[in-house]
Amino acid sequence: MTVKLHKLNAKAVHFRSELQQVLAWENLSDAGVTSRVQEILTDVRQRGDDAVLHWTNTFDKLNATDFQQLKIAPERLQQALAALPADQAAALRTAAERIRRYHEKQKQESWQYTDTDGSIYGQQITAIDCVGMYVPGGKATYPSTVLMDAIPARVAGVKEIIATLPTPGGIVNELVLAALAIAEVDQVFTIGGAQAIAALAYGTKSIPRVDKIVGPGNIYVATAKRAVFGQVGIDMVAGPSEILVICDGLTNPDWIAMDLFSQAEHDEDAQSILVCPDAAFISKVEASINRLLPTMERKAIITASLEKRGLIIEVEDLAEAAEVCNLVAPEHVELSVANPAALLPLIRHAGAIFMGRHTSEALGDYCAGPSHVLPTSGTARFSSALGVYDFQKRSSVIFCNETTARELAQPTSVLARAEGLTAHAQSAELRDPNWK
Repeated sequence: MTVKLHKLNAKAVHFRSELQQVLAWENLSDAGVTSRVQEILTDVRQRGDDAVLHWTNTFDKLNATDFQQLKIAPERLQQALAALPADQAAALRTAAERIRRYHEKQKQESWQYTDTDGSIYGQQITAIDCVGMYVPGGKATYPSTVLMDAIPARVAGVKEIIATLPTPGGIVNELVLAALAIAEVDQVFTIGGAQAIAALAYGTKSIPRVDKIVGPGNIYVATAKRAVFGQVGIDMVAGPSEILVICDGLTNPDWIAMDLFSQAEHDEDAQSILVCPDAAFISKVEASINRLLPTMERKAIITASLEKRGLIIEVEDLAEAAEVCNLVAPEHVELSVANPAALLPLIRHAGAIFMGRHTSEALGDYCAGPSHVLPTSGTARFSSALGVYDFQKRSSVIFCNETTARELAQPTSVLARAEGLTAHAQSAELRDPNWK
């Protein structure tokens, strides 16, 4: 079987419209999903633990009779960690240390300055108190996501992390439990779907109400996160995983094929894109794809992804490749070129940028250090990777002495009265004993 990816040329008249057609992904819930999610949210808000228990038994096919059966004790997490094969435990610890070290660089500190008149202005940085972490569990399980979500929160100074993870059929992934132990998550509940988001957002007798919810999930989770935003903060509404590889035609074509596979194997909606100015090299990559694909364990998913949303774009040169990248605004971009540092300034929109032929995106997924929780579906145009700053808040600090209060009273009064807010004006005027 020959896999056929969509092929476009950046010089074609209708390139942009054709590109948008291939990029399009319907991430909005249909009426049925929205209705069911709203039903679950309302039920959990009204009945708390009982509703969470009901929906968890229904969707995950469990027979739990008591809510405490849905809670995993800290000792169980430590047991999972202790029982891991030595190489897996070592890999988790290596990843955790590298993630921690990277995110320590992101910490923001409070600051102040004193103006010439003695007034003081600044910013106070404080951490969010309590974070809810949704750990996905469907076609794949992601212990790496546990580390990528929880460690930046800990570095930021978050006091409490509550994790929820679905366990369909009661099957628990030991590697995920071990990652939760390494990340020192405070409480863990085996619930998923919209009921988990509702419990975290509203709180129940057993689950504390959190201040922010992070972590990807399916369409029900995404819809629920949208619905509770405002009650709590959320990180983002994540779409399918994406990779865009810019290659100059000199990398081993097998490497490029496997990098494209690395995203396609996530699910059928994932998107893999190659952008290259060398037509002969593109043909080599296509040959590698078709030769290597039969050897892949998840070849059915990879095939569906590549045929549905896979894309090869021929460009004139690397500068045009960068412009195509900016149009796509991908989650991950690999600069598989001789001089990636020269190309880097041209990349304006990307969740994460992988520099050079040896820097596969897979390294970033696990242990390079930066969080792999990244903006998808073009949202890298205006958003960034999850980081310490997502778990910190900034409060403005303002101190006016008597002299400054008098000086600012006049312009404050003028602007407030122009807006028709006379109480504002008088509040400022009263601080000036000479006001007439």
